[in-house]
Amino acid sequence: MSLLITNLGELLTQDAEHRVLRDAAVVLEGERISWIGPAAKAPAADQSFDAGGRAGLPGWVDSHTHLVFAGDRTAEFEARMAGESYAAGGISVTVEATRAATDDELTRLLLGRVEEATAGGTTYLETKTGYGLDVGHEARSARLAAGVADEVTFLGAHLVSAGWDADEYTDLVCGPMLDAVRPYVRWADVFCETGAFTPEQSRRVLEACAAAGLGLRVHGNQLGPGAGTRLAVEYGAASVDHVNHLSDADVDALAGSWSGGRTGTVATCLPACDLSTRQPFPPARRLLEAGAQLALASNCNPGTSFTSSMGFCVATAVLQMGLTVNEAVRAATYGGALALRRHTGEDVDGRRAVGSLAVGHRADLQVLDAPSATHLAYRPGMPLVHAVWRAGVRVR
Repeated sequence: MSLLITNLGELLTQDAEHRVLRDAAVVLEGERISWIGPAAKAPAADQSFDAGGRAGLPGWVDSHTHLVFAGDRTAEFEARMAGESYAAGGISVTVEATRAATDDELTRLLLGRVEEATAGGTTYLETKTGYGLDVGHEARSARLAAGVADEVTFLGAHLVSAGWDADEYTDLVCGPMLDAVRPYVRWADVFCETGAFTPEQSRRVLEACAAAGLGLRVHGNQLGPGAGTRLAVEYGAASVDHVNHLSDADVDALAGSWSGGRTGTVATCLPACDLSTRQPFPPARRLLEAGAQLALASNCNPGTSFTSSMGFCVATAVLQMGLTVNEAVRAATYGGALALRRHTGEDVDGRRAVGSLAVGHRADLQVLDAPSATHLAYRPGMPLVHAVWRAGVRVR
């Protein structure tokens, strides 16, 4: 079954040519895109959808979320808004609630959060473990997430579990916990930060997870200067996320990881989290000018960024971080796909590329109830998503 989406007043492809097409059309054939071009030259299809002059763009690729959790941290949020500083330890509150929840409760919550994200235009997302922090609960989180999310990341190294010596807990993460989650995850992550894991402990986690065949990610440089970014580049991590406090050497390392045509480490910015924690925004303009690659992600989690709205993140990146609309949209689509290594061709597991609109790529597309993507920042916070297709199926 083919579908012609026509009368797109503006189409941001985010493909290799960074094309912005006017009066455009797209043909979806099954789960893939089979044609893109001027509406006047569009081929026939089994069905059609008239976009009415609205703007089209790829579905959002949210490459950093924490969706497997139960409980509420409203009190912590209120205290932070009243002036208390953010520290990593609040995670333990969610750990207790998540451990107490049943499988059915966690699955219901997870499905609801994914549905909210999809309604906001997200068509591909990653989520992490990290609120179990023992072998059984981390394995459960990974198993439940694998049934719902597109990508699952092992984050047993989110916080040292209560009552554990930090080095002994790191041994647990690198051994029995890693073995238990391995069937369900593609990635591993570590929170390399004061109050979480030291650079030495983070190095042990990265080495063990790489040896187990997992791709690597790092939470780094969120609360202050640190070794997270440098470790991410050293170990060839696909992304380092947060990146609020970067030295010139950090910026140079991220940019250098892309030199010579290599696929390097993406700097993933989480602007909704930065608003909530009142951290300085990442130096996005500086990173781009140096030659680094950017992604935007929601960091949806109960403590510091309880939103899955990628449109809100795009608006914040434009209004507060100095990105253009096109740069922000690219970071929230192609950039997220790049951070998940789903940006080109067909991967070894047969999945089609996401995050850009090109022939052969997965048919992930959103149509805005606006004539251009500029309205995402021009009208921040407004519900602008008119229609969404995920793998060729209309989901909104």
